[in-house]
Amino acid sequence: MYLVVNIVGIFIFLAIAFAFSKNRHNIKWRSIIVMLVINIVLAWFFTSFSVGTDIVKGAADGFNWLVAVAYQGIEFALSSWVHVKSMDFVTSALLPILMIVPLFDILTYIGILPFIIKWIGRGLAVITGQPKFESFFAVEMMFLGNTEALAVSSLQLKQMRAERDLTLAMMSMSCVTASILGAYTQMMPGQYILTAVPINIINAIIVTNLLNPLTVTPEEDTIARMSGSNSSDAGTDDVPAKREPFFSFLGDSILGAGRLILIIAANVIAFVALAALIDKILMLFNPWLTLEHILGIIMFPFAWLTGLNVSDAFKFAQFMGTKLVTNEFVVMGKVTGSINDYAPHFKAMLTVFLTSFANFSTVGMVIGAFKGIVDKEKNDLISANVGYLLLSGILVSLLSAGIVGVFVW
Repeated sequence: MYLVVNIVGIFIFLAIAFAFSKNRHNIKWRSIIVMLVINIVLAWFFTSFSVGTDIVKGAADGFNWLVAVAYQGIEFALSSWVHVKSMDFVTSALLPILMIVPLFDILTYIGILPFIIKWIGRGLAVITGQPKFESFFAVEMMFLGNTEALAVSSLQLKQMRAERDLTLAMMSMSCVTASILGAYTQMMPGQYILTAVPINIINAIIVTNLLNPLTVTPEEDTIARMSGSNSSDAGTDDVPAKREPFFSFLGDSILGAGRLILIIAANVIAFVALAALIDKILMLFNPWLTLEHILGIIMFPFAWLTGLNVSDAFKFAQFMGTKLVTNEFVVMGKVTGSINDYAPHFKAMLTVFLTSFANFSTVGMVIGAFKGIVDKEKNDLISANVGYLLLSGILVSLLSAGIVGVFVW
């Protein structure tokens, strides 16, 4: 019965996107069906076949190996932080970013990462029938993250219609950054983290095509910018980018990684403390009244539609709500010590749901990024559709969790 509910839930999530669509008559159902089938096959392959599970486990082991190498640098500077019985969140999950982010930026600098993004994006456009840039942007987000992908696509964003910019804003709610996956794999099951990444990409295209379906003419279907990280001077398809000296570039990358660690740490500390303050205030009225319980009630129907029993669905709903009002690191920090004790279905879906930047603070980041790139008219359209940005991120996370959950029990 739970499997049936899980499958029905997937179609209900799609139906919700259809119900809120801005132009239902313009939805390209053939493309939606193709992408849905691709995601089902990917989830089946990565979770049910030994080859598929070996691939994602190997990728997860690769990130864990990178983190282990990063610990050597941490140990040199802060040996008392490493040689302890249990490393804290900052040491185990965040400080390795100081090596992993520059590594990805080096791959960008020498051209490997832009090449991968470019051709995977083009292949995705051919397979799914989606516009070239939207497909390229979906892949770009996977490696660079939302604000970075928007920054390096600034020329394209300025040239496109406001409605297409809105699509990209909605897609930006569902990304992760490849350089931060090492932190995720230290806290949650790595095989499901890596499974979620490609499935999120395609689901972001599915959901935005349902919520904001557009017709892109051949004249519009071009890519004005094709570049990688840290590329404020990046070029177009025809004009090569002007590169700064390597060690200057590397220094900027390391400083950027340091700022990222401070941002994440500050957000986690602030959000956890604020949530605790809200709980204390609410409990003055009723000891049962907490933020998690309130959010659990609101999100419970959606959690139950993923095929969980009532007790697990309420717990899952609380985690879902906490993630949306804080961020994924807050929830990961809560469950990292107990995640392997959960039932396989619950564990897989929770991990997949958490593997995205979909939360309230991301809305501010996305709007802020667009504000610095596009004109007031386009930015006002995106700001007026904050509800659609949040709905897009939530539905993508639910769809990804539901699709993976079908194959893990």
